Amino acid sequence: MSYCSAIEFMADEKKILHKNYHDNHYGFPINDDNELFGRLIMEINQAGLSWETILKKEDGFRKAYHNFNIRKVAAYAEKDRGRLLADANIIRNRLKVNAAIENAKAIVALQKEFGSFQKWLEHHHPKTKDEWVKLFKQTFKFTGGEIVNEFLMSIGFLPGAHTTDCKIYKRILKAKPMWAKTK
Repeated sequence: MSYCSAIEFMADEKKILHKNYHDNHYGFPINDDNELFGRLIMEINQAGLSWETILKKEDGFRKAYHNFNIRKVAAYAEKDRGRLLADANIIRNRLKVNAAIENAKAIVALQKEFGSFQKWLEHHHPKTKDEWVKLFKQTFKFTGGEIVNEFLMSIGFLPGAHTTDCKIYKRILKAKPMWAKTK
């Protein structure tokens, strides 16, 4: 068994950063709504940039967005938007900052209706990529096809995070909840 070719052929300095994400996060289920929200923030912020840039700024995102606390972010006011737009430790893009705040509000509403963001995702699983994109565009801000695809692959809802010969692939299959294995 080997790693996905993207990891195997990276320069050593990049490999260290990407390998931790690849081996321990990418494609694995996330059972915490705040972490799901954080992954969505990171995927939205990656648009137009490299994933490496986002990985380097992950700690900055965590700090700036109160460790991805959905309720706190949903309550952000104008001064918080200003603080985020001035924070060099994150991506300072008004559309992406606004999307994070508005998406937190949307998730709070989903939590009220479904019990959690995770249960909302489970309720809609399985769907094709195109069906997911349509649903996300109806529900969230700044969620185009590539963002939705990468978000859902990164949390194990869509296939493709790893090649079947990657040694992490089997770990992900073992980590998937029973509901995901039967649908």
